[in-house]
Amino acid sequence: MRINLTSVFVDDQEKALRFYTDVLGFVKKDDVPVGEDRWLTVASPDDPDGVRLLLEPSGHPAVGPYRDALVADGIPLAQFDVEDVVAEHARLTALGVRFTQDPMEMGPVTTAVFDDTVGNLIQIAHMR
Repeated sequence: MRINLTSVFVDDQEKALRFYTDVLGFVKKDDVPVGEDRWLTVASPDDPDGVRLLLEPSGHPAVGPYRDALVADGIPLAQFDVEDVVAEHARLTALGVRFTQDPMEMGPVTTAVFDDTVGNLIQIAHMR
């Protein structure tokens, strides 16, 4: 058994696609119309056949309260591994990304948290 797909709920799929590809650097994998929405996935350019991230519409009534509570408490919805959190923080900040937590060392791991512009807090991390 392995994980091949996970998801984040997004307020606007097109805006999310631009952010996750143009800013974060993921590549689009699937883009299939599903009614009024799309089956829209991205993947790491370093592992395009690896785990895909579904940019799932946030229309279900349970999503809003769930995400609002996470954001209010500063809890990231997802975590992405990076080689250098400080360098990635600098790169993304230069692109206009708003961080809610600057790079922070916590024992063997360094993390930072940013707003993905479509309703989520995302953590980047690197473990030494």
